[in-house]
Amino acid sequence: MNEFFEYWQLLLIPAFFGLGWMAARVDIRQVVHESRALPRSYFQGLNFLLNEQPDKAIDSFLEVARVDSQTAELHFALGNLFRRRGETERAIRMHQNLVDMPDIEEKVRLQALFELGQDFLKAGLLDRAEEIFEKLLSTAEWREEAKRNLLEIYQMGKEWQKAIDIARELPDAASGRDVAEYHCELAAGEIMRSRGDTARRHLEAALQENRKCVRANLLLGDLLLQEGDPAAAIEAWQRIEQQDPGYLALVAQRLLQAYRKLGRTDEGAALLSAYLERYPSLDLLEVVYQLILERDGNEVAYHLVRAELQRNPTMLGLDRLISARLPMASPEMRPDLELARTIVQGYTRRLARYQCNNCGFKARQFYWRCPACGGWESTPPRRSEEFDQSI
Repeated sequence: MNEFFEYWQLLLIPAFFGLGWMAARVDIRQVVHESRALPRSYFQGLNFLLNEQPDKAIDSFLEVARVDSQTAELHFALGNLFRRRGETERAIRMHQNLVDMPDIEEKVRLQALFELGQDFLKAGLLDRAEEIFEKLLSTAEWREEAKRNLLEIYQMGKEWQKAIDIARELPDAASGRDVAEYHCELAAGEIMRSRGDTARRHLEAALQENRKCVRANLLLGDLLLQEGDPAAAIEAWQRIEQQDPGYLALVAQRLLQAYRKLGRTDEGAALLSAYLERYPSLDLLEVVYQLILERDGNEVAYHLVRAELQRNPTMLGLDRLISARLPMASPEMRPDLELARTIVQGYTRRLARYQCNNCGFKARQFYWRCPACGGWESTPPRRSEEFDQSI
């Protein structure tokens, strides 16, 4: 019996080889047939790509797309390539052609519609992009991606209530921090319109979304000061120390203004000096330096800056030290000190920037949302000099 099975196994081996050979022949014939069916422009395009001539390759592939209007994948590839190259008008034409084809499959048409929305978004045509993504909300396949793009559109268009509504449907796309910032944007607008009650509701909602939302307390202090309650404004701003003391530099000038309204400037100076001692920063130093200079004169301001420079050496601190030293210098020393201050100031103007942690974007002013990458709270409230440009 065993000999019988071994005999048949020997017969099966050449049979399998024969079947494999026949399958290979069929595959080869199929490949040859399909390659003959492809236009010559297709192979010219491939040759241009291999020779690193992308512009000529694109022209060749466009010729293929014109010869055979059913080459949907080629349309998608070319359209996406145009969009990445910044040629949004050409990308729009490619994807619009697919959308308008009468006999195209519905699945392909929806994908083309999505790509067209991306083209409009890249081109800054937010209304047209929004219209397309709203249509795609009714489709199961593209609903989630459409919502993500709509969230981006609402942020770009500053339609914060719409952003809040759709963010609730996309908990993985927008964090509580982001939603809190949307509420803060709405609150800031209401404060400008002197609508205190509505602003408060948005600030309360922001703190419910993110209890460490510094901006909510900052704006609440602004609102209270606007309403004539500087003491309550001070309390709101002081709560920032428990949230993130690094942001105290952003409210230092506000605190000083509120204490002055109350006639308690010395108390404000003591508080800011204590903040500077515990949380050294260039912006805090600037506020405290100007306050001490006005109240106590150059000598006291000089000793303050000198002590801070020894503890936290920076070029901006050196600039303030020279400025405080100048009035006390002898006439023969002043030209040298003025020259040194001019050189240092020219250097610090290039360094004193806020820098986004996500993309590296630098700006003279602080942004809650990076203008370059759109990240919320991605810019630390300390200038870049404090991180890597110490003396």
